[in-house]
Amino acid sequence: MIPKLVLIDAHAILHRAYHALPPLTNKEGTQTNAIYGFMTMVLRLLSGIKPEYLAVCFDRPEPTFRKQIYTQYQGKRPEMEGNLAEQIPLLHELLDGLKISHFEVAGYEADDVIGTLAKQNSEETIIVTGDRDMLQLVNDKVKVLVPVKGLGETKLYDPDTVVEEFGVEPRQWVDVKALKGDSSDNYPGVPGIGPKTAQMLISKYSTLENLYGRLGELGKLGVKLAEGAESAGMSKKLATIVTDVPVHLDLLRADATKIDWGNGAKFMREKLGFKSIAGRVEREYLDKDDKAISPTSRQMELI
Repeated sequence: MIPKLVLIDAHAILHRAYHALPPLTNKEGTQTNAIYGFMTMVLRLLSGIKPEYLAVCFDRPEPTFRKQIYTQYQGKRPEMEGNLAEQIPLLHELLDGLKISHFEVAGYEADDVIGTLAKQNSEETIIVTGDRDMLQLVNDKVKVLVPVKGLGETKLYDPDTVVEEFGVEPRQWVDVKALKGDSSDNYPGVPGIGPKTAQMLISKYSTLENLYGRLGELGKLGVKLAEGAESAGMSKKLATIVTDVPVHLDLLRADATKIDWGNGAKFMREKLGFKSIAGRVEREYLDKDDKAISPTSRQMELI
C-alpha cells in the first residue's frame, strides 16, 4: 500500500536534530542546526516513502488541557533552550514559503493534533516522531516512524512490531502508562508499579478497567493497585491522545506534489545559509525554468 499521508511531529524532530547536529548559524548569527536536520528528514521522507500528502504539527507554548487535569504535568521538564526556541519561527516561515501545511492548536499538544488528523485520513498514514507515546495510535492504517540513532536510522512500528517489542497491543499503551506513569511528562501512575509489572498486568487483564475489576485475585499487589486507583485513572487521561481536536485535514493543501521548491530553495540559501540542501533541491526538484518537478517523476537520493 502506498502511504497517502505523512504527519511530522515538529518539536520531536527539531529537538532530536538540535542535539544530534553541531551548531550551525545563518548570516544573522541565529542557530539553524535543528531546521537543517528537520529538512534533511523531510527530504528523506519524500525520497524514501514518497507520500502523496505531507503536513507538520507543532506544540503551542500555552498550557494544554492536561495541565488543568494535573497542575504538575510536565512540571520537571526544563524550558526549551533559547538556541532551539529561536529556530521555530524560522521553520514556520520556511514551511509557509514551501507551502507545506502545518498545524498547531492552543490547548492541545502536537500529539493530539496528529492523532486527530490521522483519524480524519481514510488512507494509510505514517507519523514521524521521537515520542513513543504515539504508538497508541498505531493500527492497520496508521504506522509510526521513530528515529533511533540521531536522524539517520529509523524504525517503523506497525501493530505487530509494537506487540513484538513491548508485549502489548497499541491500544493498551495508555493502560501501561496509567500504571507505570511517565517521568518525562511528570505524572505518577501507581506508586511502586514499574514498567515490567505494568506490562505484565495489562497483557494479562487487557485493560486498566478490567484489571481494577479483578484486584481480589492479586493479593498484596491488588492492595497497592487499589491505593493508587485515583492516580491510575488520572494518569490514563493524561496519557491518552485525544482525536477530536478542532482542526481539519485539507488534503488539497497538503499535496506533496505542490510544494514550492523554488521559493523554499531561495529561503534556505539566502535566509538560512543551507547552500548544500538548496543546491540539491534545485538540481532534483526544479527544472531550468524553476518549475517544480513532481517527486514521483524524479527521485531524490538519500542525504
